Amino acid sequence: MSAQPAQPVYAGELPEGLQKISNIIAVSSCKARLEGWKLGIFDADVFGPSLPTMVSPENRLLVMNPESRSILPTEYLGVKMVSFGFAGQGRAIMRGPMVSGVINQLLTTTEWGELDYLVIDMPPGTGDIHLTLCQVAPLTAAVIVTTPQKLAFIDVAKGVRMFSKLKVPCVAVVENMCYFDADGKRYYPFGQGSGAQVVQQFGIPHLFDLPIRPTLSASGDTGIPEVVADPQGDVAKIFQNLGVCVVQQCAKIRQQVSTAVSYDRLIRAIRVRVPDSDEEFLLHPATVRRNDRSAQSVDEWTGEQKIQYGDIPEDIEPEEIRPMGNYAVSITWPDGFSQIAPYDQLEMLERLVDVPRATTTAMAS
Repeated sequence: MSAQPAQPVYAGELPEGLQKISNIIAVSSCKARLEGWKLGIFDADVFGPSLPTMVSPENRLLVMNPESRSILPTEYLGVKMVSFGFAGQGRAIMRGPMVSGVINQLLTTTEWGELDYLVIDMPPGTGDIHLTLCQVAPLTAAVIVTTPQKLAFIDVAKGVRMFSKLKVPCVAVVENMCYFDADGKRYYPFGQGSGAQVVQQFGIPHLFDLPIRPTLSASGDTGIPEVVADPQGDVAKIFQNLGVCVVQQCAKIRQQVSTAVSYDRLIRAIRVRVPDSDEEFLLHPATVRRNDRSAQSVDEWTGEQKIQYGDIPEDIEPEEIRPMGNYAVSITWPDGFSQIAPYDQLEMLERLVDVPRATTTAMAS
């Protein structure tokens, strides 16, 4: 926990505003605070932005840098913040494509500077905004927020499946309005089990229950977070434990991603260990290069292979392999070609099985 977060490892051309952000975390309907880190919060709900109400004072406005034409985030308690509500527009009335454009502009043209963690507060649902954010920003992880009602589980399940398809790992579940204590007893007015059901069904390892408490509700209205108003209280400790969990899980994910695919020059093979899998397998570099599925290698209309088998030399070796989000790697070849190789595609390729005895010794070492 004393170590600083690693610098961004993702390949590809990121928007300038996002290039100095180490971790981007998607959270639905939740605000948190991590002590000691450089933090930012992006409120992605243009139809009902809540961040302006949750900080004090409320009358904050975004400012544009006249020279770079970029947005300067407002700041509160050391946290940089951007919300459509800070643009002086209130709630938006616009169609989907326009919303996606606004979200893209707000997120990528903001001068976030160097951040350890950027928390994106996602709006409800699984629509255009979510897909836009997942395409524009290389999300490191997601935190799922729910309530005890069974109906909430249905919506949460959709969100978990969406993140799964987009290769964004969900690292924790937060269950709001879970219980209250009175007369020495604990009561669950809305029932139990929604958060636990998410953990059990989808294998998300960490569950955090938040109580029903007037001070917790008031903290969102007064602009003074519970972790600031009562830093030693049990609610603050829940948020702090959640923060520790997210930090640790992000570090684990980044380590897995950074070592998922590598080139072993001793055996002239590409090693693949897909994140969340204990299996490691070997691929011949020429096999990987010949199976590129981009428009440069395959005709988009006919599906015809543009690059023939003999066009790729058998002894070709990659010059560089770098992670690209949580779903793929970018491989640079000697001819200057940059190949995007998704993990799913690599798992489908023919594997090297006849490894020489000397090679096996090298692998073991």
